[in-house]
Amino acid sequence: MFGPARAFVRPLAAASLLLAGATLPAFAEEPARPARPAGVEVKVTAEMTGAGIVSSGAKLPPIPRVTGNRKSPVPSWGKPLPYPVVIADRRNNRLIEIAPDKSIVWEFPSPNLKVYRGNEDVNFSPDGKLLAVSEEDNYDVHLVDYEQKALIWTYGTPDVRGKQPGFLNYPDDAHLLADGKFITADIRNCRILFVDPKDNSIAAQWGTPGKCAHNPPHELGHPNGATPLDNGDILVTEISGSWISRITRDGQVVWSVQAPNIRYPSDAFMTVDGKQVIVADFWKPGRVVIFDPATRRISWEYFARSGDKMLDHCSIARELPDTGDIFVVDDLRHRVLVIDRQSKEIIWQYGVTDRKGHQPGYLFYPDGFDIDVFRDWKTALGKR
Repeated sequence: MFGPARAFVRPLAAASLLLAGATLPAFAEEPARPARPAGVEVKVTAEMTGAGIVSSGAKLPPIPRVTGNRKSPVPSWGKPLPYPVVIADRRNNRLIEIAPDKSIVWEFPSPNLKVYRGNEDVNFSPDGKLLAVSEEDNYDVHLVDYEQKALIWTYGTPDVRGKQPGFLNYPDDAHLLADGKFITADIRNCRILFVDPKDNSIAAQWGTPGKCAHNPPHELGHPNGATPLDNGDILVTEISGSWISRITRDGQVVWSVQAPNIRYPSDAFMTVDGKQVIVADFWKPGRVVIFDPATRRISWEYFARSGDKMLDHCSIARELPDTGDIFVVDDLRHRVLVIDRQSKEIIWQYGVTDRKGHQPGYLFYPDGFDIDVFRDWKTALGKR
């Protein structure tokens, strides 16, 4: 991490002696000054390592080939959950895919805790073959090959925070864009990075490290969401001020609004029709809000102060295709939920409320998810 030391002489003193006609003496080099480190090593705690390297132990079925995409998904399972979901099971240090019948169909345990630990957001690539993963407190982001179950690319330096090329500081959210660039919200550096996985070069940057204020795209207030939209725009979520902004790829702000009734916005998404914003409130008790960005008018809201329906630091909420119901990751209650759009009742749950574990049926601080519309698990598992 340290660059080579640079020695130098005093040029002004040497010039003065030459002008005086004196013989130029040999100057001693000044002591070498160590270069500043590019990153700062972070102490790894027991909380950060969680359960270690674990697996559900479930017997996994063969992986069906990709036959669908986001615009033309595979056949739906209907209510309560129309498609399987891949979950970033953060403190179990694994990705796990759960079918609507609650069977485990795919799993990726950490291959190495030094490099892969604390996966907190996961999203399919546009073709469904890769998974983009962010790891906040491991200070890196990854690409995982779904079929090979292999870690194929990493950006950032595990357990080292920084702002120089090759370093991140609490990266949240991860997407592989249609043009092959990788996007992540680098929270504590107050920036969003577009990285080219081919050579690890930074293709673009929004925000400026050290300037954490709402002035998109030049300055950002601790962004934790950078969601690509169908037309290529990016939906940016800023923690500071609860700002949500729609920005074109060339950095033009389409609109920017403060999310209503939200204290700590987490990874905003657009609704399936592309007209409204859905955002989770990472708070206790948590909340989910759907609102019109043009008017800030709330069209739907979920909130419970106590009991089984209460959310505790929910990190992501998304509208489900086909049914219109709401899928929520309820981090600190160790569960993921489907909430009926009309009744606001919990109609599907994976994970045991307030109990962590890694055996089938359990999660440990789930933190992100994506919907598998790419593979027809329904037919593969013989479901009608």
